[in-house]
Amino acid sequence: MKLMTLDGNSIINRAFYGIRPLSASDGTPTNAIYGFLNILQKLISEESPDALCVTFDLPGPTFRHERYEDYKAHRKPMPDDLRVQLPILKEVLDAMNIPCVEEAGWEADDLLGALAKKCE
Repeated sequence: MKLMTLDGNSIINRAFYGIRPLSASDGTPTNAIYGFLNILQKLISEESPDALCVTFDLPGPTFRHERYEDYKAHRKPMPDDLRVQLPILKEVLDAMNIPCVEEAGWEADDLLGALAKKCE
């Protein structure tokens, strides 16, 4: 069985900064969603996974913040135009029957590692 797991935060960030601003007729930004879905479709086409899930970070501190006080201290906050696209993307993934994995206190890449270990 071929499982594809994706770091949703990483891909949506790359899409947000890599695609010119786009928006729906009501003004809702959509460039990150559009870019994410294009990347997703390309990966599915190239890899033909049997199963797929996308991991996401949740707001709030992780175990890394507890261990290292300055973890991501100098990182800029997520732009509002990107923040509003996350829940929409999760709705689209749900409609596509693609599970989203999120866990308080864990980052998406930590979840990827845990899933890989569990599926070994």
